[in-house]
Parts: sequence; structure tokens; C-alpha cells
Amino acid sequence: MPYTDSFTGRRVLVTGGLGFIGSNLAHRLVDLGAEVVLVDSLVPDYGGNLFNIEDIKDRVRINIADVRDEHSMRYLVQGQDYLFNLAGQLSHIDSMRDPYTDLDINCRSQLSILEACRKGNPNIKIIYASTRQIYGRPQYLPLDENHLVYPVDVNGINKWAGEHYHILYNNVYGIRATALRMTVTYGPRMLMKHSRQTVLGWFIRLAVSDQEIEIWGDGNQLRDYTYVDDAVEALLRAAASEQSNGQVYNLGAPRPYSHLEVVETLLAVAGTGRYRLKPFPPERQKIDVGDIYSSYKRIQSELGWEPKVDLREGLARTVQFYRQYGQHYW
Repeated sequence: MPYTDSFTGRRVLVTGGLGFIGSNLAHRLVDLGAEVVLVDSLVPDYGGNLFNIEDIKDRVRINIADVRDEHSMRYLVQGQDYLFNLAGQLSHIDSMRDPYTDLDINCRSQLSILEACRKGNPNIKIIYASTRQIYGRPQYLPLDENHLVYPVDVNGINKWAGEHYHILYNNVYGIRATALRMTVTYGPRMLMKHSRQTVLGWFIRLAVSDQEIEIWGDGNQLRDYTYVDDAVEALLRAAASEQSNGQVYNLGAPRPYSHLEVVETLLAVAGTGRYRLKPFPPERQKIDVGDIYSSYKRIQSELGWEPKVDLREGLARTVQFYRQYGQHYW
């Protein structure tokens, strides 16, 4: 049976469902015949956007709620077959400026969700969106799941804790959970109001608007990039597999790209914009991890996932989306 059949007629809850990855996942789920409930607090500047689901708003249910509220979550998880736990605070800079809010959202809220499942629906399957940022500065490349975890900012520490809460509840309480350590994810429906969550998203906005992109440092920093449709497929494969229970998996790309290569590719597909190099701001230099990219061999061998959309094609699709709908994101 194809893994996608696991979602036909099933009840699925998505936290952060009006955000970037959550809304793209929602589109895929409704196409697969799932009954989808989207939970989002719509906190300003965190990425929730009702326009993200404008074309499927009659095919999903929306609940405006805060995942930190265990009582609301206990009600929402009842009867659900799957929970895609995508809600979180993503900004590394914000986590350093306001560590308590990051702690509240990325740690306390994860416990609230897990406790709601333990008390209200212990048979649910949870997929948690983690991040490769938790590794910190690499000791070797590409990163694999055995690499030392040594975060360089508050966000990385709290995301690591959130990930391990899920694995703990899998191991101790039998609540099936999997964590995906995502790389730089990009595509339609990203937050574009500011640059604190996604530098690449901000670069795309500047290119589409025919403005100048600032690249910090010499532009040779290496990163890997995952187009959002590929990230969604990884989430679905992890949810459909029993082998994934209690496991963590890296996502990744066939090869890394330098910042310069990414920006030059972006400008080529957009046909607008320009760039210049600029020294690193001191506050960002202290938490920059240098070159970083991941191996996805484990998820490829165990769950059959591999990225399908290359960088140029992904950027072209993304630019096309924002040329059409940018007014809803700027």
C-alpha cells in the first residue's frame, strides 16, 4: 500500500497550521483525502497567515488557539489519528533577545501538547518539526544523526529539548513520535514581513522587489536547502511509518550551495535585484555556525525519502508565487 493511502479519511491535526510548512502540508493532506484541523495562535510576526489556506478554506477546519494551553489542546487532540507538531518560535535572534518567550513556546508548549496527548489521545502519532540548528558548529560534514549536539543559541537549546520531550514520551508512555531535523526550507507561503526567521525568504522578497541583497561575510558559507514540497513528503513518510517511532532523522539536499551561488541563482531566475557583500553584524557573527549541511542517508534508507526539487527549480517556483501573491506577504 502506498504510504499516501495512510491519510485517506484519517483525522489530522496540524499545529502552526496557518504558517509556512503547516499550510503547504495542509494542501497536500486535503488532496490525499484527510480530514484536517489547523491550529494556530496567529501571533504577529510568527508566520501564521489566513491567505496561506485561502484556496482550501472550505476543506479544512481552523481553530485559533495557543498550543501552550493544555486544556484547549486536550480537546483538540481527541479523536485525531495524526498530529504534525509544527508550532514554534523560529528566530535565533529573537531567542537571544527574549529567551523566556522562546523557552515558553519551544519547551513548555511542547510539554503541554504531549501531556494533552498522554491524557486525551495516547494512540495518536506525532511528527515534530525539529531543526539541524541544534547541532551547532559542525565537527565534521555532512552532519549525521550521531553528530554531537551543541547548540550556539537559546533557540537551538530549546528546540533540542522539545525534540527530546517527544522521544521521551515515545519511549516512556508509548506515544508514537518522530522528529525531523530540517535544513533551510523554502518555497511558497513563507513569512516575508521580516528577515528574522528566514534569510533566504528575505532575499527572495528583495529580488522580486528589485532591491539590493546584503550578503554577510565573503559569501562562501555553505548551506543545504529543502524545497517545501520535499519537506512535506518527509513529514508524510515519517507519519505513515511505524519504523520511525522514537527516531530522529535529518533532512538534506544532494549538495550544499554557497550564499553567493544561491543569490546568483535567485537573481538569474528572478531577472531582478542585485547584491553586495557586507561584514557580519557582531550579534550575528557570535551565533553563526559557518558551513553546515546534513546527510539524509538515514531517512533515505529507512523511509525512502529523498529530495526531488533542485534549487533552481524551487527558486523559480517560489519567485513565480510571490510575483502573483506578494501583496499578501509583504
